[in-house]
Amino acid sequence: MDNAKITGSAPILLVKDVEKSANYYRDKVGFSYDRFWGEPPGFCILHRNGFNLMLSRVEDERHIVPHYKVVHNMWNVYFWVDDAKKFYDELVASGAEIDYHLEEKDYGCLEFGIQDPDGYDIAFGQEL
Repeated sequence: MDNAKITGSAPILLVKDVEKSANYYRDKVGFSYDRFWGEPPGFCILHRNGFNLMLSRVEDERHIVPHYKVVHNMWNVYFWVDDAKKFYDELVASGAEIDYHLEEKDYGCLEFGIQDPDGYDIAFGQEL
């Protein structure tokens, strides 16, 4: 008997303002979304190239803790891309806040990172 298969995943980020964060990811990172849930918006699912990122609003901003504040240089989300240079150029042109610029890492990835409105580090890497 075959095991059931995982068919997708979606990291979830806790944010102050779902609409502001969703629009950042849409306008600066190339994601799209279909709708918001709740009033005021409390949840949103973003999509790009078959991958998802979820945003959930928190009342108490103390619950927003970017991973780098706990573990040095740690991302909250890491996406693998097929062309890191092209992706980097796209996000620079869109005005995304670059956290660290495109560089070849000793673990075999060409990568860069951005920082979103809540301070989360999101990395994009291409295996070399």
